[in-house]
Amino acid sequence: MASATSKSYFWKGFRDGSPFVFVAIPFGTLFGVFATEAGLNIVQTMAFSATVFAGAAQFTALQLLQDNTPTIIILISALAVNLRVAMYSASLTPYLGAAPLWQRACAAYLIVDQSYACSVVRFEKEPDMSVPQRMAYFVGSVTPITPLWLLATYLGAVLGTQIPDSWALDFALPITFLSMIGPMMRTLAHVVAALVAIVVALLTVGVPFNLGLLIAGAAGMIAGAQAELQLERKRT
Repeated sequence: MASATSKSYFWKGFRDGSPFVFVAIPFGTLFGVFATEAGLNIVQTMAFSATVFAGAAQFTALQLLQDNTPTIIILISALAVNLRVAMYSASLTPYLGAAPLWQRACAAYLIVDQSYACSVVRFEKEPDMSVPQRMAYFVGSVTPITPLWLLATYLGAVLGTQIPDSWALDFALPITFLSMIGPMMRTLAHVVAALVAIVVALLTVGVPFNLGLLIAGAAGMIAGAQAELQLERKRT
């Protein structure tokens, strides 16, 4: 009975996560195209997507690779972009922390925006779920996304090798970042963080190895946090 119940939660997660394939497919394809345009072969591109499995971090690392940035700076920058996943992990720990180590290791790899959002909502709505049920739901929510992300990356990489250099797709990378950032501007604190990060990035554009990106990101996070504190004080 417990196994059957876990299976039912897996399929609930699968259904809840399925709409996100409409985001995963175009972004995976776009990454595959850009990666081959940047000089990576298909094997390297696929390994990149399979090991990193984080769209924003992958695009960031790819941009820095094109700028011949040192590897250590690329790694630090990608980790900085993906810091939100650490917060996701901390938020999920009360729900999944009692699972076996190997399951938690798999869950850590599979934490993305979509699996986190689906799971937290479900776990809060159904606090009586057992740990196996929660883990089944979490894995189900990311199951439709993972294979399609990799397939889309492959198709994009194959397509990228067919695109003439005269098409100059480089301009699409910053546009992609803008399209990802736009929907995130939901509160005044988000807007403050973005504006401060933009201003600091422009002021630090001359810093070697694109370290201005990290400085701007830190400044934006500090400014956003302070804005959130100020707003909270006004509300109370």
